[in-house]
Amino acid sequence: MNFSKKNETLKAYLDAKGMKSTTQRDFIAETFFKTTTHISLEELLGKVRKKHSSIGYATVYRTMKLLNECGLAIDRQFGDGQSRYENIPEDGHHDHLICIKCSKIVEFQNQKIEQLQSESAKKHGFTVLNHKLELYGYCPDCA
Repeated sequence: MNFSKKNETLKAYLDAKGMKSTTQRDFIAETFFKTTTHISLEELLGKVRKKHSSIGYATVYRTMKLLNECGLAIDRQFGDGQSRYENIPEDGHHDHLICIKCSKIVEFQNQKIEQLQSESAKKHGFTVLNHKLELYGYCPDCA
């Protein structure tokens, strides 16, 4: 989904909730949509404050909560107690490898894993709505 479509989705969500679009909220969303990594609120705040030093943590937090609610961001926990947000993947579902020493996160896709998960769910009568696979260990630099 390109930036313009994401922006339209956000505006429609705000309208449906009776909320207005603000310059600060729009800038935070735009900054997030340009992000290609898993970003914490503190990291996003740092990026936002480079151009708008008056934007506060609470505004970033509330904006990311809205983006999560309307399906434009995913709130992830990778075992270190910190929330990180990622854009909804345009190329479909992916899984994560997480280094427990340096916190490096690598995204990967594997159709065999996806197929095995689907087969397992079907075998047990489950209808899967969503899932995540996170593998924790050491990256090559930390091994």
